[in-house]
Amino acid sequence: MKTKSQAKLRLAFALMVGLAGLPAVWAQAAATPTPAVESGQAAAASHNEMHDRVFAVINGRSIPTSDYEAAFTTLVRQRFYHGQIPENELAGVREEIKSKLVQRIVLLEEAERRNIAPDLTQIEETLAGYEKRYTNSPQWQQNREAVLPELRKQLSEQSLISLLDKQVRNVPSPTDAEVRAYFDKNPGLFTEPEKLRLAVILLAVDPSSPATAWQGSREEARAIFSRLQNGADFDEAARLHSSVYAEKSGDMGYLHRGMLPENIQQKIDKFEVGKVNEPIDTLEGVAIFRLIDRLPAKQRAFADVSERARDLLVRERQDAAWKVLIDRLVAKADVKFMHAASTEQREGAKK
Repeated sequence: MKTKSQAKLRLAFALMVGLAGLPAVWAQAAATPTPAVESGQAAAASHNEMHDRVFAVINGRSIPTSDYEAAFTTLVRQRFYHGQIPENELAGVREEIKSKLVQRIVLLEEAERRNIAPDLTQIEETLAGYEKRYTNSPQWQQNREAVLPELRKQLSEQSLISLLDKQVRNVPSPTDAEVRAYFDKNPGLFTEPEKLRLAVILLAVDPSSPATAWQGSREEARAIFSRLQNGADFDEAARLHSSVYAEKSGDMGYLHRGMLPENIQQKIDKFEVGKVNEPIDTLEGVAIFRLIDRLPAKQRAFADVSERARDLLVRERQDAAWKVLIDRLVAKADVKFMHAASTEQREGAKK
């Protein structure tokens, strides 16, 4: 059974790792235990016994259940609102964590096989940063001697994988012909989207306002729209009534797709240039739009985007090289998961 001092030590380490921003799945996996939901000494003993069991054996290396639990807890807290994971996503998260744990081991082994050495200078600089950050922390001063070896180990592993990543991504620079072929094959990456120049008269309404406030703004907007239909000047009406862009006569400038809510964009797609359109509700209030101009999508010339095309092609090849390496290492790894069932039962208890 773990002692109170050991539990405190692991908690202190987890807090420091989290504050320093180390990779959660790799660094916290060996540090952050999932709190037990049981109460009482017997229940705690049972939890600790399971907590220390071997979760998996990867190429002969044992992975404790605590690694899996910590990675699971960290991912859920980072990805899901209030740490609550939807039931239909639970199985996928389990498999993702298992995959990351396997990847961590095989990548460390590959770094060792390539005789990659950790960046000791960077590690010591990071540790010095911890010393400076926690110099006035009694918890750090009390536990630092016991924490530092494990922390140094985690930083070393992080360094090895980072340096391996850098080595694998050192792909040859593509030729000019390859860059041009990439440009021709991916026109969508080098096309300026359609742009719309809009003017608006917005009668602002707080989203939390009662229905009567919204109804009042709708009636006012319809009255303004009626006057515009009868020849009133849009620019002047915008200066008088709009809560946004009034000083620009309602002119919002050129906007591209994605800058407006999709439901509003769908309506604007049907607008005619120069025509004032009927009031519509938006999140900010009731709006009257006029489409001033519409610029069609336009593919940029290769000469203007050649450097961007080269950068994208290099990045694509780097990502592919890293993925190929991981897939190859994982495919030939000897992986045995030992106690998934009991661990998953505890996950259910934590939800």
